[in-house]
Amino acid sequence: MICGGLDIGGTKIEARLFGPGMEPGGSRRVETPRSDAEAFFAALAAQVAWLRGQGGTGLPIGIAMSGVVQPDSGLVHAANLPIGGEHMASRLREIAGRALPVMNDAMALAFSEANGGAGSATGASVGLVLGTGLAAGLCLDGRPAPRHGGIAVELGHCGMPARALARHGLGLWPCGCGRQGCIESYVAGPGLARLADGMGIPGGARALADAPGAEAVLDIWADLAAEALEVLQMTLAPPVVVLGGGLSRMPGVVARLERALAPRLMAGVPPPALRLARFGDASGVRGAALLALREAEEGAAWTR
Repeated sequence: MICGGLDIGGTKIEARLFGPGMEPGGSRRVETPRSDAEAFFAALAAQVAWLRGQGGTGLPIGIAMSGVVQPDSGLVHAANLPIGGEHMASRLREIAGRALPVMNDAMALAFSEANGGAGSATGASVGLVLGTGLAAGLCLDGRPAPRHGGIAVELGHCGMPARALARHGLGLWPCGCGRQGCIESYVAGPGLARLADGMGIPGGARALADAPGAEAVLDIWADLAAEALEVLQMTLAPPVVVLGGGLSRMPGVVARLERALAPRLMAGVPPPALRLARFGDASGVRGAALLALREAEEGAAWTR
């Protein structure tokens, strides 16, 4: 094993090893502590220790996580993790004895897929995470795009267009970031669950598989998600958007989103190619590990 990665989300912290060709090795997954920062960092320390136990103390380790770490201050802003306001670099030095590169999870997805994955050879590509939260990342020519303030194409915390809410009679739903009406509140996993519950299908996304009325729920969800895709296309115009996260595994999700996006786009605006992540659930953690490896090889920090 030549490198390792940690993928930190709202539900799990996954540690994974990678071999010389970036082929995945062993992995270990634990539940993300949501109660307080100390419990969170204790779980993270245990995952770092596991990686080092498998690959040695000098193993390059990168971290992909939801939220944003500000490049200048090092402070964390995360709607789905209990570490808002923590100084990430300092806490990681306590855990690992050295700095570990940290990457937004959507940027890690984009970076992974731009290097051997579904976004390769496209010049510019966006990675879109549809999971517990919603976020996007941008890579240019295989490298993470620089971002002022560390904002990693934070699409999920842009406002859902009023026209979309009006079409479906929806109000301003609260978001974990403390505001209302964010795209994430409607399109991420909890948003889909709320849509389903409001239409008489309790139980979240999994309950939609065989439930009567599921198609109507998914059509509304796809229409709202298409508004997010239109924002990407009107601002960044990427030729490819790579989908990752738990909701990307819904059967037929690419075709459903393509149908919903077509009537949303302004006349003459070309749609992006929507593709599923080639590396599946491991793509984000692969991107983090690849970042750590590149930094170790080059002896300098990459833009992230």
